[in-house]
Amino acid sequence: MPVPDFLLALRDHVGHGLLPLVGVTAVVIGGNGDILLHRRADDGRWATPGGILEPGEQPARAVVREVKEETGLDVEVERLVSVVGQEPHIYPNGDRAQFLDLAFRCRAVGGEPDAGGDETLEVRWFAPDALPDMPPRILDRIANAQANAPAPYFLV
Repeated sequence: MPVPDFLLALRDHVGHGLLPLVGVTAVVIGGNGDILLHRRADDGRWATPGGILEPGEQPARAVVREVKEETGLDVEVERLVSVVGQEPHIYPNGDRAQFLDLAFRCRAVGGEPDAGGDETLEVRWFAPDALPDMPPRILDRIANAQANAPAPYFLV
């Protein structure tokens, strides 16, 4: 996955130290209830599209941008579905980050599935009962988006 320039500059100053970052995730649900996933180029695993919020960027705009970059689809944000601090993650190069993930329920409004970028190997719609093996945090985001709760999910 490409690292944003602002983050590369920040890493020059802090090295591999733990950085708190804001991530955005899209749970794109089709009209028939299918879930849009992409197979990541960095680890080959299926996931919901998403990425890092850049300085000055609004979260809902960021998630729309990330879906377009990773899947080729244009989406409209319907609502915020969860706000969750993830466990710290260590990347292969030793960089450490802890994400505050803002997950949004979205619907596709245009474009065609396209895995032509450098972040994605494949783009597919999956029936909710036929999702591939994914980490619990991703399955939780999907469940929260499907729940249609009146307020976003968060831990206390």
